[in-house]
Amino acid sequence: MKNKRPFWQFPWGYKESVVFVAGIAVAGFFLQAIAGEFDFILLQYPVNIILGCVTLFFLLLFSLKRKSPLYQWFSGTPMAVALIGALVVLSVIMGLIPQVQSSRAPDNLPSRLGFTRVTSAWPFVLIYFLTLLSLGAVIIRRLFKFRIRDYAFYLNHIGLWLLLFAAGAGASDVRRYVMYVNKGETEWRVYNSRGDALELPVAIELNDFYMEEYPPQLAVIDRKTGVPQPENRPEYFQIDEAQANGQIAGWDISLKKYIREAMRSSESAYREARMPGASPAAMVEISHPRTGVQKNGWVCAGNAVQLYMVLDLDEQYCLAMTRPEPKRFVSDINIYSEDGKQAHTLLEVNKPYKMGHWMLYQYGYDNNAGNMSAYSGIELVYDPWLIPVYAGMLLLACGSLCMLRMGNKRKEAPDDME
Repeated sequence: MKNKRPFWQFPWGYKESVVFVAGIAVAGFFLQAIAGEFDFILLQYPVNIILGCVTLFFLLLFSLKRKSPLYQWFSGTPMAVALIGALVVLSVIMGLIPQVQSSRAPDNLPSRLGFTRVTSAWPFVLIYFLTLLSLGAVIIRRLFKFRIRDYAFYLNHIGLWLLLFAAGAGASDVRRYVMYVNKGETEWRVYNSRGDALELPVAIELNDFYMEEYPPQLAVIDRKTGVPQPENRPEYFQIDEAQANGQIAGWDISLKKYIREAMRSSESAYREARMPGASPAAMVEISHPRTGVQKNGWVCAGNAVQLYMVLDLDEQYCLAMTRPEPKRFVSDINIYSEDGKQAHTLLEVNKPYKMGHWMLYQYGYDNNAGNMSAYSGIELVYDPWLIPVYAGMLLLACGSLCMLRMGNKRKEAPDDME
């Protein structure tokens, strides 16, 4: 009969690895409950650089014992599987429980344990750091037995280590600001949550702001509550001059005329006017097949300059036009940096602009004014660790492609030999 190996006797396997990682996670939960979440401000430059150097130095010292059972286990498959499993569990928690900002975290047990801010919780931080150490130990162990044919392994694992370190330790150096710039003005200040002004090394001049809009929609609404009908499943009629007839909430509707930029010419009529303050307006005919009620007239979405107009259908309901949804909004800006660099760009959603370590994103505008917004909101993100992150991603991608290529070669080898 085969004797069972004692549980904590080397060489450690999967059971010991799972218990060890679980113990680290439990210790993290205790730290979280006692001391609160991890403060990444502690890792601000140059602390993160020092931490990286100390980590590499420790791994090199640890590698002197790379033939020991402890090093073999720490850099082995069971430990890697346990760490990946722990990260997966924490990722599932993060996906199932809504993540909130620190100031909005509820005062309950899941929040105190860090479930509402997983990436700032001690269990995640400890396991993340342990993963860096284990992955670094694997890389060093393989480098001491360097073989050129293992280039895919080196690219993959070094890229992953660099990506994890830059994304984790570099998070403390990331800064996010929203700057509101008026048309024709240059701004370099932002304001924190206390209302204090902060001067940035980047200034923005807003030459112009403009937007494109989707055609508005028509809806039958309750005159008292403003709720679109039917209440449980509101219906809308999309304005489209190519398809002028349709049905909405039991009414037959026909679009007679649509003016994208209109101004009121009388109490109940509109004319085309391409000027600031213009708003979409439509002449419609609407009838109810069952009651025989027929109405016709103008409806207008309105804006900050002119009032909306609705078409009364009866004592309870009226026909109204929704505000047009933005299709594209653009800021025409000049950018000036503290070191004398200048640039001009058209900034829009999903098309950011990079200057040095700063990324500029189109953030918002005056929603009430719409196309007449006098200012533009621009988000500025400072991230000096983007280059290491991209370098890690590039190495990881190259290593993965090389592994796929090597796998295909192995599959083709028997056929080539025949």
